[in-house]
Amino acid sequence: MSTIERALNKAKNEDEKSFISSDLTSQITDENRNLENNSVNFQKTMFVKDDTTDNLKKNTTETPEIQHIDWDHLASLGFVTPSKNSDATAQEEYRNIKRPLLNNAFGVGSIGINRSNLILVTSSVPGEGKTYSTINLALSIANERDKKVLLIDADVARPSISKALGIKSSPGLIEYLEGQAVDFSDIILKTNMPGLSIIPAGKQHKHSTELLSSNRMIQLTEQLSSRYPDRLVIFDSPPLLAATQGEVLAGLVGQVVLVVEAEKTPQSMVMASVGKLVFCDIVLLLLNKTKTTEVNHYGYGTYGH
Repeated sequence: MSTIERALNKAKNEDEKSFISSDLTSQITDENRNLENNSVNFQKTMFVKDDTTDNLKKNTTETPEIQHIDWDHLASLGFVTPSKNSDATAQEEYRNIKRPLLNNAFGVGSIGINRSNLILVTSSVPGEGKTYSTINLALSIANERDKKVLLIDADVARPSISKALGIKSSPGLIEYLEGQAVDFSDIILKTNMPGLSIIPAGKQHKHSTELLSSNRMIQLTEQLSSRYPDRLVIFDSPPLLAATQGEVLAGLVGQVVLVVEAEKTPQSMVMASVGKLVFCDIVLLLLNKTKTTEVNHYGYGTYGH
């Protein structure tokens, strides 16, 4: 090979090396740029996730609204309240009335009773004082130092607990049972009485009986009974002879309190109501509006299996 050919080959090899070197440098530069872009995108993504986490923390730590009960107004209506204006005799009577309920729920009496901490208060017909008794029982039990009470207005056709206590009435039980975007935490209301929470009835619904007998209601009562064993759950129910919802609800609880208006409700009605409760473990009769001057002014009745 001549000197000229060797020189040309050498120049050619140097050009190829230069081209390869330039191409590699370009690839490395592009990869570095991609890495930098990915890093920036990753940081942006992390920033968005951090913002979302902050929002979730804000939502979960948000203080629930406290519903303030007007104690003086309740006392003026004859309810048993912590107010100094409350009737002392009525307070003592409800202390006696709640004892067997508490024993059946948490004491030795609870043995063999399914969902013993769930109590239904009902009557045969409207006007016998079932809601009055329901609220008084809830307030009296919530006044215990180591007891918590969840009061549920299940008289969805004629709700009255929210009005009596002066608290909001919706969303409530019906909205939850509809299965819409309503969680349990959306319907439970904290009150200014420690240990007392309330679930209002919610809106009117033409299929309320079907909702109260639905699987969602059954699951709710099971969860209330098992997840909160230290809490007493009291349902205000429709009258047994006026609507079918009362009988449906009675099958979901462990104890039933049947309020009977003294000297007014016929015995035949009482027996018809008792006949609808034969499948219940515990039925307690509460004689209301008696005119006797004895200590048992409200006529505390008896209960049985």
